[in-house]
Amino acid sequence: MKSEYDFSKGKRGKFFQASAELRLPIYLDADIQRYLAERAADKGVPLGELVNGLLKREIQQIESVK
Repeated sequence: MKSEYDFSKGKRGKFFQASAELRLPIYLDADIQRYLAERAADKGVPLGELVNGLLKREIQQIESVK
C-alpha cells in the first residue's frame, strides 16, 4: 500500500445514485429459516415475502397498543 494517493483527478460522487436502495442482509437462525421456508413453500410465496408480511403484522400490533 502506498503511503499517499493522488485523488486530484478524482470526481466526487461519480458512482452516487440518489435512487439506489440499501438492502440489508438479515440472518436467521437455521431452525427459524427452515421453518419459515417450509411455510413459504406451503403457501407458494417467496421466503422474503412471507417474512415481510409477518414483520408488518408484528409492527401493526406494536403500534396498535401504543
